[in-house]
Amino acid sequence: MLVEDASGRLLACAPTYLKTHSQGEYVFDHGWADAWERAGGRYYPKVQVCVPFSPVPGRRLLVAPGPQAPAARAALVAGLRALREKVKASSIHVTYETEKEWEALAGDGFLKRTNKQFHFFNKGYKTFEDFLATLASRKRKVIRRERKEALPEGVVIEWATGKDLTEAHWDAFFKFYIDTGNRKWGSPYLNRKFFTLLDEAMPERVLLVMAKRAGRFIAGALNLIGDDALYGRNWGCIEEHPFLHFEVCYYQAIDFALSRGLARVEAGAQGEHKLLRGYEPMPTYSSHDIPDPRFARAVEDFLKQERRQMEAAIEAYGEHTPFRKGS
Repeated sequence: MLVEDASGRLLACAPTYLKTHSQGEYVFDHGWADAWERAGGRYYPKVQVCVPFSPVPGRRLLVAPGPQAPAARAALVAGLRALREKVKASSIHVTYETEKEWEALAGDGFLKRTNKQFHFFNKGYKTFEDFLATLASRKRKVIRRERKEALPEGVVIEWATGKDLTEAHWDAFFKFYIDTGNRKWGSPYLNRKFFTLLDEAMPERVLLVMAKRAGRFIAGALNLIGDDALYGRNWGCIEEHPFLHFEVCYYQAIDFALSRGLARVEAGAQGEHKLLRGYEPMPTYSSHDIPDPRFARAVEDFLKQERRQMEAAIEAYGEHTPFRKGS
């Protein structure tokens, strides 16, 4: 969605998709779709403003600074609603935007939704041991034990990024990805070619953490490298080893982030087990525009209750982090 002035200069834009399902979003509205269709409505297609397949928080309504910014932003929101009407979509969904955008969209009549993620924050650490030093003694011992047991004799970790990435890495990782998807309620939606295209387009932004035993890859995690954060995305394995998941996905991500001087690791949606491994609960935001007043009222009632529950959950999680008091 583009907003331009009379000379064709770009003033604002938003990455916008027309979707006929709710897969790959990490903001779950399957229940809304089911309820609306049981009531005789048609939920799909819907308009989605997002980063595809990845729950990465950030700006979604991109507006150039300057005196024209308020009008350009208003035109962008009006354009999204015009698109919704043109394609006869049930709703507009802006997902994982910033809190500032979330509040502004509420002023435009969008419904407010919150969720949570777990993020690791680099509080001036130079090494993993610096991070461990901020933990309560018992928690520190648990992590050290997990890291030791995750890598029994013969299991080694390899980081692959940039020119070190090979098709052999991607062949192995794709098997891990398919195995994980097949064992969950959904089905894998990325094909093998996707990973080759990712490697061709942005290899320096990709980190594969791979575990190998006896010369054979047995597990791996895909991460994307941002300017100030590491984003954990997908994981899979073909051999089960105690704590290997934690090592490959969480501890190695911390190691890499600290080695690059990154400010944080965003480990993605869900996973309360991340809390005891130094990842802290953070709210995420989404906005939803539903033109039918009956449907909107029902969703809004649900969201008010959900926001209260989410706020209470984040507060409760914050009281159970592994850090020493005052750290």
